[in-house]
Amino acid sequence: MPALAALCMVAGALHVSLPVQSFTLRWTHSIEKIEWSEDYEVVGGWLHLSRAHIRGSGAGMEPPDGAWLQDGVWSYRLADPWRREVLLARSPYVADYELCIGARCSPLSRWIPVAAGTTTLRAC
Repeated sequence: MPALAALCMVAGALHVSLPVQSFTLRWTHSIEKIEWSEDYEVVGGWLHLSRAHIRGSGAGMEPPDGAWLQDGVWSYRLADPWRREVLLARSPYVADYELCIGARCSPLSRWIPVAAGTTTLRAC
């Protein structure tokens, strides 16, 4: 039987493991107030960024070449979508990242407090 996929979140001494095969990471740009989201799959020891979305554009936030606009949202795929880990800088001065599993989204602080600092996402 194949091992179940899991997402690990680590910040300092805190470690949380969630049994998921896919998830979406959402956040709002702190200056431009534009929502971004990234869809990931957990594949072996990797995170695969299957698609990213930007709900607008702003200074330094232009969609990359090859992006397509649908219903006011820019979507794109990266040429190199494989990541060993994703580092998230977090601050009490801006809205926290949201982690969406299926149709349910919750602030990352549900599992790891913002005060724990930089949070690393990786497959585990």
